[in-house]
Parts: sequence; structure tokens; C-alpha cells
Amino acid sequence: MNTTDITTYTDRLKAAQAARKAMLAKFRPRVAAPAAAAIDRSARKAAALVVVRAEREAAKSARREAAALALQHAHEAAEASAAAELGAKRAARKERKSLSQAEAKAKRDARYAARKARK
Repeated sequence: MNTTDITTYTDRLKAAQAARKAMLAKFRPRVAAPAAAAIDRSARKAAALVVVRAEREAAKSARREAAALALQHAHEAAEASAAAELGAKRAARKERKSLSQAEAKAKRDARYAARKARK
């Protein structure tokens, strides 16, 4: 407030009223405009979310592939085990059969020898 310009009572009232209006104007709410930083922050957050989702999806697919590969290896191992067991059974059967054939031949030879001895 410049005192040299104010000379009358009305001028002082007008100056006081203008000062009050200026003080009140400081406390009035202003029109809120979205800040550019807020938009950038939300865009960065959305981009980070996309990256995180992509990483999670990649990890999930890697886990699925690993599980499928493990399941395939388990099936292959089971098939190999079954094949080995079948091979062992076949070998045991062949051995039993060859022993049975050898015993049968020995019995036949014994009968033949007994028949020859009787003559």
C-alpha cells in the first residue's frame, strides 16, 4: 500500500478492500489441471506392468515346458524300464527253456543208453 496515493477516506477503504480480496484470492481453490508428471508416472507404471506381466508369462511358459519335458523324460524312463524288464523276462525264459531242453536231452540220452545196455 502506497500511502502517497491514498488521500481520502474512500481511497483507504478501497485499498483495504482490494487487500482483503488479494488475501482471499490466495486461499481460493484453483482449477486443477492434470500435471504432465502424473501422466508420465502412470505411463511408466503401465509400461512397467506390461514388462512384469511379460516376464511372468515367460517364466510361466518356461515352467510349463520344463514340466512337460520332465513328464516326457519320466514316460521315456518308464518305457525303458518296462523294455528292460521284458528283456530280462525273455532272457530268463530262454535260459529256463535251454535248461529244460538240456534236461530233456539228458533224459533221452539216458533212456537210449539204457535201451542199448539192455540189448
